[in-house]
Amino acid sequence: MQGLHLTADLYQCSCDSALMICADTIAQLCRSQTDASGLTLVEDKWVKFPEWQGQPGGVTGAVLLAESHLAIHTWPETGNVTIDVYVCNFSGDNSAKAQALMDGVVAAYAPQEAVRQQLWRGDIATNGVGQYPWVMEQLTENAAFGFRAHNVQRQHTPFQTLEMLDTPSFGRVMRLDDHFMTSEGEEFFYHECMAHPAAMAHPDPQQVLVIGGGDGGLAEELLKHNTVQRLVLAELDEAVIEVSKAQLQRVHNGVWDDPRLQLQIGDGMAYVDSTTDRFDLILLDLTDPHTPAGSLYSPEALERMRRVLNPGGALVLHLGSPVFHAEQVRALSQTLKATFAQVACYGTYVPLYGAYWGMAVCSDSLQPTTVSAAQIDERLAARGVTDLQYYNADIHGALFALPNYYRKLVLA
Repeated sequence: MQGLHLTADLYQCSCDSALMICADTIAQLCRSQTDASGLTLVEDKWVKFPEWQGQPGGVTGAVLLAESHLAIHTWPETGNVTIDVYVCNFSGDNSAKAQALMDGVVAAYAPQEAVRQQLWRGDIATNGVGQYPWVMEQLTENAAFGFRAHNVQRQHTPFQTLEMLDTPSFGRVMRLDDHFMTSEGEEFFYHECMAHPAAMAHPDPQQVLVIGGGDGGLAEELLKHNTVQRLVLAELDEAVIEVSKAQLQRVHNGVWDDPRLQLQIGDGMAYVDSTTDRFDLILLDLTDPHTPAGSLYSPEALERMRRVLNPGGALVLHLGSPVFHAEQVRALSQTLKATFAQVACYGTYVPLYGAYWGMAVCSDSLQPTTVSAAQIDERLAARGVTDLQYYNADIHGALFALPNYYRKLVLA
């Protein structure tokens, strides 16, 4: 029975009314989409319900597939529809066909809002033990990286596709638009290295802005510094915050209850443009430059962020992988150097990303490479920064020791 189970709850559908109340029209849609997806229709059955309190009745139906089934129920009085697609992968991987079938039916209903989820079903032949399917991220056209995963929950937010999945390797994992974002088991590699090099280099960071970072992990690391008086977290997608609160406790460790944390839901750059506040640190905890977040890496956006930094303040961001995204790293480092007087590139291996990952501290004057290990130790103690799994005084300097191939990219 190993296979993919998809569900969709559709709200306020703007389709032709026949797709809500006519069994024959719905049946024809499902037959045509089944054929287009490459799945095999065996038989279908449809039931039209009678009117109720002056409202037309809905339709319930199911398509029996050689690979499993498709089921639909409509509520014309509210414009809502539920869809269920399940395919087994006994003789081959039918997952892409199931996604295509679901996508085609959902598109026909044209909902104002859709909540979609997916669940990987187990292998009855082995009781499911060790048989979780692979979930992959494509790093380049020629390279991919992935993990075995199960209990996949998938929803479409107004901005992106958000997935939560469980992995034997790192526990609960979040993905956005098919890109791994963070996990319970190894989040400290990324979050500690994004937060502490710049924060420790700064003599007294008090006001902090995080753009993105809806999982709360970066905010939690920065608020370990007792010098920080306020941290504004500007997250576009509120759904990321809500899901993280509920399912990623080991990532955020309850940071949402810290009174110094101020949530700003909406466009981060709109906040930058409207605020009269100034910040000691700004950190971009975003998806990669080649995603819809790409405009925030533009020269214009970087200059606007530079203008809201206090004297001696710093911008921190990730560059991508010098291994897999060499040209992106090269181009972005050149853009940063055209905007900031000091750009200190560094890197660390991030297990969830399957690669060595580049980051940078950018400032008009702050130089994180000039802070000694002794100073780092003193500041860690004075600020009460504890419970670190990766960062320490020796690691601080090591992060900025670049291998030659990475150095050539950012010094070009």
